[in-house]
Amino acid sequence: MEKVGFLGPKGSFTEAAAKALVPSNERVPFRSIPDTMDAVSEGKVDHAMVPMENAIEGSVNITLDYFIHHQRMNMAAEIVAPIEQHLLVSNQNLSSWDEVKKVYSHPQAIAQCHQFLRKYLPEAEISYVNSTAAAAKYIQENPDESAAAIANNIAADAYGLKIAQRKINDYENNRTRFLLLTKGDKPFSNKLISDETTYKTSMMISLPSDFSGALHQVLSAFSWRKMNLTKIESRPTKTGLGNYFFIIDVAMKRDNVLIPSVCEELEALGCGVQVLGSYPCFSWEELQNIGEKVVETKST
Repeated sequence: MEKVGFLGPKGSFTEAAAKALVPSNERVPFRSIPDTMDAVSEGKVDHAMVPMENAIEGSVNITLDYFIHHQRMNMAAEIVAPIEQHLLVSNQNLSSWDEVKKVYSHPQAIAQCHQFLRKYLPEAEISYVNSTAAAAKYIQENPDESAAAIANNIAADAYGLKIAQRKINDYENNRTRFLLLTKGDKPFSNKLISDETTYKTSMMISLPSDFSGALHQVLSAFSWRKMNLTKIESRPTKTGLGNYFFIIDVAMKRDNVLIPSVCEELEALGCGVQVLGSYPCFSWEELQNIGEKVVETKST
């Protein structure tokens, strides 16, 4: 059985994404996102599931930067999942949730619930931990503390916590894009893929020098070929102020014509070009529907 690493402990959003995308894989928790990615190169797991981008807070910088600068792997598949943050408390420690003196969670989750915390728990101390599941586990292990965790309903069930307030994230359209990373360029292939499956190809492009119109020339290589870009983001190269590379997502599968030709044109301009992966993309709802159909087929 193949193994997939995720940001643990059990009950995290990342574990839920891994379960939905590769349900037959054994799930192995790790303390941090870098540890999860390192585990692939060390042979502890076959894949790593990592959060890459949130609709509210943008890119998960620690994932993207560690991927680019330290642990380059293949982007093999994507799942976009809805994120609902809840305020979790121990059944033992509080008579009312507004007595909370300290709130534990992952920095992204805290940021996603900023307005709620500001309005209802303005005096509460904020304490950052490695994951929302880790926050829930801490509350379970410290029931006498006047504290709460921001996490999901899976973590509430896993650690026997009470959901004091539901859906406390500031925006309803809160979704996170998770990527399955693998060692080598073996394509993701299973029963989830159909003729209707959409694909993305992610590329990293560095400019030859900082001159007027350089980025325009890069984008023109995609534009005249009518290639749809779903994302373009600049990230520092960490070699000095003003030095950046660009992460570009193209809404198509890597082919033998368009992708190679755009790479050749960009390289002719003096750009550095690397394809980070070409992968199928799924939504949480799509995978849930597939799972239900499988159950129905087995039952009949």
